[in-house]
Amino acid sequence: MDYSKTLNLPQTKFPMRANLPQREPVILQFWEKERIYERIRERKKNSPKFVLHDGPPYANGDIHLGQAFNKILKDIIVKYKTLKGYDAPFIPGWDCHGLPVEHQLFRELGVRKQDISCVEFRKKAREYAFSFVKRQREEFKRLGVFGRWERPYLTMNREYESEIVGYFGVLAEKGYIHRRLKPIYWCFNCQTALAEAEIEYKIKESPSIYVKFPVKLDTLPVSLDLPVYILIWTTTPWTLPANLAVAVHPEIEYVFVELEGEVILVAKSCVNNIESKKDKKGKELSSIQGKKLRGIKYLRPFSKEEGEILLADFVNTEEGTGCVHIAPGHGEEDYFLGIKNNLPIFSPVDDEGRFTGEVKEFEGIPVFEANSLIEKNLEERGMLFYREKLQHSYPHCWRCGKPVIFRATPQSFLIVDKHDWRERAINSVQSRVDWIPSRSRIRMESMLKERPDWCLSRQRYWGVGIPVVYCRRCKRPIINRQIVDLVKQEVLKEGSDVWFEKEARSFLPPGFKCPFCGGDEFEKEKDIVDVWFESGISHEAVVAKENELRDPADLYLEGSDQHRGWFQTSLLTSMALKDRPPYRKVLTHGFIVDAKGKKMSKSVGNVVDPQQIVKKYGAEILRLWTALEDYGEDVRISSQIIDYTIEVYRRIRNSYRFILGNLFDFSASKDKVEYERLRSVDRWILSRLQRLIEEVTRCYEDFRFHEAVQQIHGFTNNTLSAFYFDILKDRLYTFPSTSSDRRAAQTVLFSLLVNLSKLVSPILSFTAEEVWGYIRDIEANNEKSIFFSLWPEVDPKLIDAELEEKWKRILEVRDVVLKRMEEARQSGKISSSLEARLIIKAPLAILSILNEMKLAELKEIFIVSQLDLENAPGLEVKVQRATGRKCERCWNYSPRVGENKLHPTLCERCWRVVENLT
Repeated sequence: MDYSKTLNLPQTKFPMRANLPQREPVILQFWEKERIYERIRERKKNSPKFVLHDGPPYANGDIHLGQAFNKILKDIIVKYKTLKGYDAPFIPGWDCHGLPVEHQLFRELGVRKQDISCVEFRKKAREYAFSFVKRQREEFKRLGVFGRWERPYLTMNREYESEIVGYFGVLAEKGYIHRRLKPIYWCFNCQTALAEAEIEYKIKESPSIYVKFPVKLDTLPVSLDLPVYILIWTTTPWTLPANLAVAVHPEIEYVFVELEGEVILVAKSCVNNIESKKDKKGKELSSIQGKKLRGIKYLRPFSKEEGEILLADFVNTEEGTGCVHIAPGHGEEDYFLGIKNNLPIFSPVDDEGRFTGEVKEFEGIPVFEANSLIEKNLEERGMLFYREKLQHSYPHCWRCGKPVIFRATPQSFLIVDKHDWRERAINSVQSRVDWIPSRSRIRMESMLKERPDWCLSRQRYWGVGIPVVYCRRCKRPIINRQIVDLVKQEVLKEGSDVWFEKEARSFLPPGFKCPFCGGDEFEKEKDIVDVWFESGISHEAVVAKENELRDPADLYLEGSDQHRGWFQTSLLTSMALKDRPPYRKVLTHGFIVDAKGKKMSKSVGNVVDPQQIVKKYGAEILRLWTALEDYGEDVRISSQIIDYTIEVYRRIRNSYRFILGNLFDFSASKDKVEYERLRSVDRWILSRLQRLIEEVTRCYEDFRFHEAVQQIHGFTNNTLSAFYFDILKDRLYTFPSTSSDRRAAQTVLFSLLVNLSKLVSPILSFTAEEVWGYIRDIEANNEKSIFFSLWPEVDPKLIDAELEEKWKRILEVRDVVLKRMEEARQSGKISSSLEARLIIKAPLAILSILNEMKLAELKEIFIVSQLDLENAPGLEVKVQRATGRKCERCWNYSPRVGENKLHPTLCERCWRVVENLT
């Protein structure tokens, strides 16, 4: 007789091989066809809100790994909150304007800014941006991210653009916006101003020169017979033609030092460094406190006019000479010192980074090329004291990657100290927002303390025009509520292109005249608004306007670079408009780096394409990798990390397959066994499951997803696969199919299946949905999608601390048993555990726990054929070879195999099962 047909061997259509790249699109079709996201919204419309506001990525290029990581993190949170009973809508957005789109489009068109009209370029830019919105939308959806994909928010939508105009006007009316000549970061390659958030720092080699400025001897507070020079140090020789002053610190001690037949003025603490440059010892002639140097005159290096020494607290002696060359048109500190001392803001450099006619010797020459010419000129005139090269961190344009300069141009600024704005923002960071990780708060505080005024204007084509007109007669800028409202209405009707297509008069009330001079001819501002302002008002344009959202948002979640980007711009605009932060919590994740911790770079060749991972392994692997990583630090990825992720996934999937394979004949409505009739080990597993639910829920609540996965993986791999599943096999396969003991095991397996599927569903969304289809076959009245169900709640009645303590002791005994069994295998005494007879000698405390179970249950726990228990002072385990013959059906050894003439190869337990079947 073929006894294998009498066994309850596993049966399931749930495949061992996931084939995720093929299976996931089928599940995506199911979600779309069944309108799962939309139906969740309908079901949750009266539930408590949870709003995670999406920071908009740029609508250019395919999504990169950092964007995939970010969207998956958001999706995990949104799905978890949904399962917890919240109405958690997710409205994705895109940043559509600005330099990223413009720069790429100019490259693709093969033209320069001056070769194409603004109106023509804007039409192409809109089409270009929208094409990438559609492309990226499909890429994000392929990752299994739920959201309102068909109606995202786009900063180039007419409604959004009109809000940009409106809120610019509100801030101007409140007095926050001023236009002035001020040095800002300028990219002469892109020919636009840049904000701090648009700057990347890279190592650059620059000239490092020490220059002598000749002093007017009659202005010195001391009498000296030799020529006297102020010695300055700079790494930007090109700024010397714009020099207007020299700064010294009022409290630092300065000295006049004779060196090589002339006298130089430097800070005393810098003398050794200066002497080392010349490899000569100087002679100190006189010392003087910095504040007494004020008013000393000198001859400016590229002018016949005089400059003078001013006092400034920012001067230090850590490098250089303690005497700082001041060019108010080319430096932030220089600018404020110049304003304080009524100096002109002189910046003789044009948009292309070339010297203007104000510097005749170098007119038309790019400033970086002029460095060597300036050095040569100074050397020929005897003013170059020393030169060398310096490797240092230097600001570069975030988009084109070229070095930038500091250059004074007329720009519109948000004044961050107006109405205590900065102070109010810092206070809200400290007391009104939760920062995750907590160190983010300190970072944000320090950035707010140091940030300059926000340069809002950009000299580009693609963006929302600044709603300002200029009187042609008096040249004064004009912005008021009437003008802003008219512009806003026009933009709402026709989009922001209208500002660039119509005349200025179209946006003015009938009969409007200049309030300053009465003029009646006007021209429009040509600059556009900084894209960071556009995304920075999304809390108003989206969160406050969308009915399905709630202001303020519960959570903002982006990379750590957004402390100086979107987190900060959103906070500043919200504090100015509403006097409160736009978010309750801010969660920050690190950058994606390679296995060695290096930043992803095409030139280095270490870029990992998320599309390739999805195509080769499936989005589920990308989702699991996202959850496995501790995002509090930079996040690493490599082929080895992906391999580990695949292995973790395989183990979790195999757990599902084992469970489903053993539930093929189980009906949840008919076959469930009451808790009281479960075995001790079954009740222990249910108690451990409650602990798991409790801990994993806590991890999700605290956004510690890597710990949640570790908990789930540890439970499925160690508690289930390595122990519980192993000891269940005898009960599941060999016991009568409808026996109480087998149904008890199936009852627990079904509970594990449902709860584990829900616990992983925010992360392994595709697999959880796939498993849910099988769960619905077992329990027909279940919801159509796992995402219609609710998060598992801890059942306190199933937690049994006393039972857990007993099983802790039993498992300690089992650990010793396993060691002794392995020794017996190694010695050749047995080849499998079922060939063993165990003799366990133990103290009464342990024996009493073991004796609470039937001997047959104990044999299943240790997976042996025979077992004896004896009392002893300490724990001792002996392994002997089992007596009797091997049962053909259950493979246990028994002296009674052969007693039944009809079934001579079966043990007593198995022949009774078989006889009942026949």
